[in-house]
Amino acid sequence: MPSHRRRIIRTAFQLWLPALVLLATAQALQAETVNFPGKDASLQGELLKPEGAGPFPAVVALHGCGGLYGKSGGLSRRHKDWAERLTQNGFIVLFPDSFGSRGLGPQCRTGERTARASRERIGDAIAAGEYLKTRPDVKPGAVSLLGWSNGGTTVLFTLREAARREDQLFAKAVAFYPGCRVPFERGNWHTRTSLLLLIGEADDWTPAEPCRQLVSTAQGAGEPVSIVTYPGAYHEFDAPDMAIHMLRRLAYTANRTGVAHAGTDIAARSDSIDRVMGFLAR
Repeated sequence: MPSHRRRIIRTAFQLWLPALVLLATAQALQAETVNFPGKDASLQGELLKPEGAGPFPAVVALHGCGGLYGKSGGLSRRHKDWAERLTQNGFIVLFPDSFGSRGLGPQCRTGERTARASRERIGDAIAAGEYLKTRPDVKPGAVSLLGWSNGGTTVLFTLREAARREDQLFAKAVAFYPGCRVPFERGNWHTRTSLLLLIGEADDWTPAEPCRQLVSTAQGAGEPVSIVTYPGAYHEFDAPDMAIHMLRRLAYTANRTGVAHAGTDIAARSDSIDRVMGFLAR
């Protein structure tokens, strides 16, 4: 067999293997629908637990502008993949549904949003953290925050809000490819919570440069923030089996054309999984 065909087959296998694993383990993922009060809405979410009685460390996981669910009606593939990994590593995972709880669908093409990362979704993240603190199966002081894209932007705004609290609501935080431009340009972003930020250098939806500037400023102030950028990686590089594709008519993009790319980067996905698991476990 020619070498180029072997490379194509090997790449396809690497791309689709995670999907096959997810299909094999999907039945083991038992999500419990939970309800808890939010600041401006009654919130619903999906809770997934490891085996055993606990108490366990926990993660509040915030979806992006596409929402929490896939076309089949269940959790999207990326959310399923991360839920499986986190629960296997001993974490309870709570996905608050910011959009469905307000009767909203996907918001990626919506300019004027009802559930904003800079306002309503901050309340959702804090409410989810407070709810987890009340559960006897959650380890005290061990609730972390994780978000993707618009959910990653929500992580940034939530950490700024949490820095004003007397207590330490979140132990750690992870933001995948957030929009950093507004938090950076406002010039008042701070965090007391350790933050790991991961983004692709080729991201043309939420660009990496404002995130580098935000992190550099925070590090200069002695704040516990780190960033990893991945050469050649686009938005959603951590998705388990997503071919690189172009999205159109998006409300917000780096060059304001409404066009951006997204899809799996195998190397960035693998590295980010290892980094996130190591970061949360420390």
